[in-house]
Amino acid sequence: MRVFFIGICGTAMGNVAILLKKQGHFVAGSDAGVYPPMSDVLDSESIELFEGFNEKDMLDWKPDRVVVGNAVSRGNAQVEFVLRTRSIPYVSLPQLIGEDLIRERPCLVVAGTHGKTTTTSLAAFALEQVGQAPGYLVGGVPLDLPHGNELGGEKSPFVIEGDEYDSAFFDKRSKFIHYRPRVLILNNLEFDHGDIFRDLEDISRSFYHLLRIVPDNGFILKNGDDENINALPHSTWCTTFSVGMGKRNDFRIEQFSETRERVQFDLTWHGSVITRVSWQMPGEFNARNLAMSCLATILCQAIQSGIEVNSANPFAGLKIPDYSNCRGVKRRQEILIDDAQMVIISDFGHHPTAIEGTLQSIRARWSNLKITACFEPRSNTAVTNIFQDRFAEVLSLADHVLVGAVHRAEKIAPENRINPEAMIIKIKKSGKQGRFFSKNEELFNFLVNEQENTPSQLVVFFSNGSFDGVIGRFAEFVKQRKRI
Repeated sequence: MRVFFIGICGTAMGNVAILLKKQGHFVAGSDAGVYPPMSDVLDSESIELFEGFNEKDMLDWKPDRVVVGNAVSRGNAQVEFVLRTRSIPYVSLPQLIGEDLIRERPCLVVAGTHGKTTTTSLAAFALEQVGQAPGYLVGGVPLDLPHGNELGGEKSPFVIEGDEYDSAFFDKRSKFIHYRPRVLILNNLEFDHGDIFRDLEDISRSFYHLLRIVPDNGFILKNGDDENINALPHSTWCTTFSVGMGKRNDFRIEQFSETRERVQFDLTWHGSVITRVSWQMPGEFNARNLAMSCLATILCQAIQSGIEVNSANPFAGLKIPDYSNCRGVKRRQEILIDDAQMVIISDFGHHPTAIEGTLQSIRARWSNLKITACFEPRSNTAVTNIFQDRFAEVLSLADHVLVGAVHRAEKIAPENRINPEAMIIKIKKSGKQGRFFSKNEELFNFLVNEQENTPSQLVVFFSNGSFDGVIGRFAEFVKQRKRI
């Protein structure tokens, strides 16, 4: 089959295109300003790329099917041709994944507001380690896997992030509705994606729809410490296990400790120690990601082996993965520089809860250093004032807060836009220092001067974008300065 992707250079689109090529399909695609790194990856896989959305390029290639990316909207010339003529069948990317990649395979879907990418990567790594040859799609750059996509064995488990964002301009259901979960992880649930959902009730409804498609021979792993997860209607049609730190959980994280060198904790099943974990990934949030992936790996092994899961001890007779050398995913608490006087960390955090967890972990590890938190309001929710006070509150866990330019501020009505000046006032009232910069270049210059005056510090960048290159430039500046 000849499959054409409209908007192919997005991470998910590109990875799926590669998997279809591995399945034996002919694959091509288009995008505006065909850009690396995905353009380079696609080129290395001999997938033809077309610059722009000229309908003639698509028609001359003669596709049998068209995949419409989530970022593509009406007005796109290729989309308009497909809609106008109905001469080529078209699907959303999530529908294609469900129908062509997952199909009848046991699918492990990782859902939740935070931790999807890390938990997906950990689960795929664990399943490989115990010999399950999984397929997977990771929405980032995994550091413990050779790449972010793999077909795996024809009947082996498939691991995928269950994104709650909508599927396409013509399918406003959450992507995860298409993913056919046999094992479902619900890591946490908070309001996010204010451009898609009205409120917490609205997003909770979408998660409940996901619960309702887990089959009666499936499993739900829920964060038993999360009030919003616990408020969802109980899924009586399948087996549910709870994971977390609270005493009521089935699978618990106990004896947690964190230092600069190591994080350690026990994983217990109803009071019995299953394994002792010692690794380098930071924070309680990553301990929960590991616990979720560990239990999911056990269940997938049982499913593949035809073993009935024993609720008294589902681990009996099955391989427990070793996570001691796991590094997680790029740009998740990624340490760019680490020495006695300067630490620089890049983090994808763009929601208050994620930022709070990272700063708590950083404080535990580097209690002797002054912490400077740099925050770029960039995501569709972060640029609004929905979490304005909450951002100010959690950023105040740092000693010094620098807020960068609001991404595409001109596209947001002033009454709905985040107000960094008001955030800084709130931060200063908490006794911490803070500054706002209308241009990220100005923030960079400030950091350079601050480095001259305060050599011993930790700088952490929070952004789901590039921060206009500030992160890499500042790290390179510090490296060069150390060589002088």
